[in-house]
Amino acid sequence: MAPAYKLKYFPSKALGEPIRFLMSYGNIEFEDVRLIREDWPQIKPTMPFGQAPVLEFKGITAYQSIAICRYLAKQVKLTGANDLEDWEIDAIVDTVNDLRGRIDEYYYEEDAEAKEKRKKPLFEETLPFYMERIEAIVKKNNGHLAVGKLTWADLHFVGVLDYLNYMIGKNLIADYPSLQAMEKNVLNLPGIKEWVAKRPVTIN
Repeated sequence: MAPAYKLKYFPSKALGEPIRFLMSYGNIEFEDVRLIREDWPQIKPTMPFGQAPVLEFKGITAYQSIAICRYLAKQVKLTGANDLEDWEIDAIVDTVNDLRGRIDEYYYEEDAEAKEKRKKPLFEETLPFYMERIEAIVKKNNGHLAVGKLTWADLHFVGVLDYLNYMIGKNLIADYPSLQAMEKNVLNLPGIKEWVAKRPVTIN
């Protein structure tokens, strides 16, 4: 019998990996469909808003990676204990997504001169600004990004980390020991450890 869940995304970690982490953590069987990039122009019109990833289940085509993660987090019990805790989790996830957006602006800039102008502010101002604060949050929260316990925020951050590292060309958490410890803990969680061992090798 085919798995109830089908994830459609490109052959990379990037925005798809937090989704894969959550399903692996929760022992949710899923079909990991890797879209061929050359076929994307034909596939794109079939996607809600022309974007991936999407998660198909029960006749639903769910889109927006963070919304998908939030739904799955409820299924695998990695949400907060109340609305206030869920707000704290959402806030740090949105902050990490803001950081990704700033890195995206630099990495995907096609004009060489404009890209060079973005580089110094990103590396000397933006990255330290975000990373020092995120490190402090993890240190304060018992090694986690929110509410002092394991939540989907931890899985989301570690899931997108390889992608962020790829875009900036270095290890984003190299100088941040609390985040390094959190990454190690997430990668050693049952289900995720097994997924990482068997997943296809990709550069980002």
